[in-house]
Amino acid sequence: MRKTDKKTEVPEGPSGIKVLDRSVSIIEAIASGDKTLSQLSDVTGLPRATTHRLATALEVHHILIRTEAGAWTIGPALSRYAASAPSAVIEAAKPIMNALVRTTGESVQLYELTGNTRTCVAAVEPPSGLTNTVPVGSQLPLDRGSAARVFAAYEHITAPFSEDELGRVRKTRLAESVNEREVGLSSVSTPIHDAAGRLLAVLSISGPAERLKPSPANTWGKQLLKAADQLMSEI
Repeated sequence: MRKTDKKTEVPEGPSGIKVLDRSVSIIEAIASGDKTLSQLSDVTGLPRATTHRLATALEVHHILIRTEAGAWTIGPALSRYAASAPSAVIEAAKPIMNALVRTTGESVQLYELTGNTRTCVAAVEPPSGLTNTVPVGSQLPLDRGSAARVFAAYEHITAPFSEDELGRVRKTRLAESVNEREVGLSSVSTPIHDAAGRLLAVLSISGPAERLKPSPANTWGKQLLKAADQLMSEI
């Protein structure tokens, strides 16, 4: 009788919730090094179809991401959770954002990647004048706006920006948009990384296009980069 090539039955995990334990086993396997589907299936003992389904679901939530070679690696979500951004990054950002508003007279926001959107987690508005108000908690799209470009440049999300454009963002650490997310609105954004180089948030200056024209990056880019460097030195 010919032997069939069957995978060993995976024992029930510690939580008793099969899908959770299997997902954790996938994350733990990839934490030790990037894995292809075949390697991940072999290490975890899970069928290839199950491995692919769970790893793809974890990818949707940015817990895993794909490398250029097609293997899975740990995604940015875990580093953001570990960094505890609400207490660490936001608290460190508040005085820096206030100073940036005083310098520029424009609105300043801090965004985090939240699934398929970016969420404003902190915002400071100038005391007077025409401003761009983005309430804390606002979820904005990832297909337009300068902050969306930064996330696309560093997080490998699907977005309608060219690789040349994203390459310039990575080179200059600045992204800008004019009349894109909203008519009459312009913005410039920069990434906030932790000491290991992982993206934690995006810091933005936004205001009326008339004041920031012709290039928001030329208008306030230097001041924004200085503020970002200060923030990264404090987290």
